[in-house]
Parts: sequence; structure tokens; C-alpha cells
Amino acid sequence: MLLATTCPVCGASGAAPCAACLDALRPAPSLPPPPGVDACFALLAYEGAGRELVARMKYRNHRAALPGLARAAAGLVAAGSVDAVTWAPTTPTRRRRRGFDPAELTARKVARALGVPCGRLLRRAPGPAQTGRTAAERWTGPSFTARRPVPRRVLVVDDVVTTGATVAAAARALRAAGASSVVALALARTPAKAHHGE
Repeated sequence: MLLATTCPVCGASGAAPCAACLDALRPAPSLPPPPGVDACFALLAYEGAGRELVARMKYRNHRAALPGLARAAAGLVAAGSVDAVTWAPTTPTRRRRRGFDPAELTARKVARALGVPCGRLLRRAPGPAQTGRTAAERWTGPSFTARRPVPRRVLVVDDVVTTGATVAAAARALRAAGASSVVALALARTPAKAHHGE
């Protein structure tokens, strides 16, 4: 039995996202890369329709748009510029509650589109999730350790980049384990003006 596809943004039957919501999506802002990250790419601005699209995938398991989003995001990365793809893992508690890790799902699809290996290179130390924390609080965590060996050029995927603290922490761990280049890729990036007070 085939299940009808609905738009993750507005709930309309049909394409995911529908044409109207697709038109409402805005490109991610061009912002400097976080410390330790050579380049940081993101597909969408995390506001309006872009925020709804990514948040519903992340929090409500509405994955219909994920394959297309991941392919489009992969197109931001130059072919042949990375040796492997990994992701910034969510907390174990969130993974158990959701039943999946959105960054992992995205990373595996991005790696497939780029034609490079994808693997779990990072372990996340216990600590609070970043969601709902202020910008200053975000920079106090999370903490990662890298599984060795680490490829020379790594693409680390996260679902949303807000302050950049998570991908910066991932980059530190990967470089400490031997990576010489770390590039970050996200489905969405929060505009700079929204970083304050989060």
C-alpha cells in the first residue's frame, strides 16, 4: 500500500515540499566558518519555511524531503575535495527518543551523492543538547572524541548550524586525531542576527 506524500511545511498532499513552500525557501546566509573549520556550507536559511522543513524532519520524523535536501546540500561541496563524510552525533538520549539521528541520516545521503565513504568518526561525551541554549552556553559544549584512524580530509555534517559551536568542537576532535582539513555542511544555517539570546 502506497502512503500519500505530504508537504512537511504546510501539510498539503503531493510533493515534499510543495511548490509554494519550495518558493518560500531562502538560501543560507554566507557567514564565516567557525574556528577550526576550513569552510562551512549550508543549504537553507533556518527561518520561515526552511526552519519548518528542517525542524519537522528533525523533531517529527518527516523525512520525505530529506533525499532531495541532502543531494542539493552535497552539490555545495566540490567534487573530490573530501576523503570521507561523518556527522556530529546527537546526544544518546535524543537518539533513543527519536529512534534516529538526523545528522547521521543526512550524512549518509550526502556521502552517497558525493561518492565517498561515510562512517561514525566521532563520539559525543555526555552533556546537554544545544537546542534552547544561549549562544554563550552553546560554546561550552558539546565535546567529542574521534575514532582513529581519521582520513586526511573530512566533511562533517550537522542538520543545523547556529553559532557553529558543535561543528567547531567536532573539528577540534578530528584534527586532534590527524585530520588536516575539516569542512562542515548543514541542511540549514541560522542567520547571524538570530544567534543572540538563543
